[in-house]
Amino acid sequence: MELWQDSGTESLRESCSRIWKGSDSDVAEVNLDDASSQKEAISLIGMIPWILVRCSDWTMIPLENLISHSSGSGTKIAVSINNVVDLNGAAFALEHGVDALLLPSQNEEIWKEAELIISSKKSTDKYSKPIVDLSIATILSINSSGVGERVCIDLIERLKIGEGMVIGSNSSSLALVHGETIESEYVPSRPFRVNAGSIHSYVLMSDGSTKYLSELSAGDEVSVISHSGIFRKSIIGRLKIERRPFLIIRFRSMSGNEGQIMLQQAETVRLVNASGSIISVTNLEIGDEIIVRNDNQMRHIGNALDGEMREK
Repeated sequence: MELWQDSGTESLRESCSRIWKGSDSDVAEVNLDDASSQKEAISLIGMIPWILVRCSDWTMIPLENLISHSSGSGTKIAVSINNVVDLNGAAFALEHGVDALLLPSQNEEIWKEAELIISSKKSTDKYSKPIVDLSIATILSINSSGVGERVCIDLIERLKIGEGMVIGSNSSSLALVHGETIESEYVPSRPFRVNAGSIHSYVLMSDGSTKYLSELSAGDEVSVISHSGIFRKSIIGRLKIERRPFLIIRFRSMSGNEGQIMLQQAETVRLVNASGSIISVTNLEIGDEIIVRNDNQMRHIGNALDGEMREK
């Protein structure tokens, strides 16, 4: 996806592909205000390399219609965006998004956000190569640990079998907690949810930092990780916090890293074992092996730093 700069200055930004000065031989500009202007724009598809769309009243459906009609036609769609809130909609409309965003030249906020979106689209294919190093840890102990505040993380999309989040009490060793994607005879699945455990726990964010579960809020972007280390980003839609009974599970990885995680004592809460199979915490036994993510750096406000730190 390209970024175009809307006139106003001759200085070309580094991330900019084109300065738009009002006309170009390979671009047809259409003001998309009603059904007739949508019909006009669609009639140009296949006739010209680019269609630049301006909307006086931002609407997604006409834009999606243009993207749908232009697929495989040789015509690309650019759209003028003036508000940060509209960027994501244009960039990911029908999952593909438009081919270019035309942005106001002097709006630093909108350029910064658009550049982040471009970087995100370039870095994946959401299901790209494995980029998270996972290890195997052996269960040392499993004990009842009283009642406390449990956090469920509900995402705005579904998890697949084998996916979850890495969570734990020690940032140096986080366990892969599986999503609630498995059917049970007692309760329906919640394929958008990870029962993440105690409110004090760390969770890995999409940028590689960690946050306490207590710090999370709707709109935050977390790391979703599969048992084979495939990583993708996902947005939190809701957090559900309730008082529940806990188990404290201690484990040691092959590298010697020790960690622990406090999870709700329930059959629907599951970890992932060394073979990639899913195991309920209520069936877990000492000596079982689970998948963890180790990190030997210290953390300050969730950011990794060189140094030593012990958590017990």
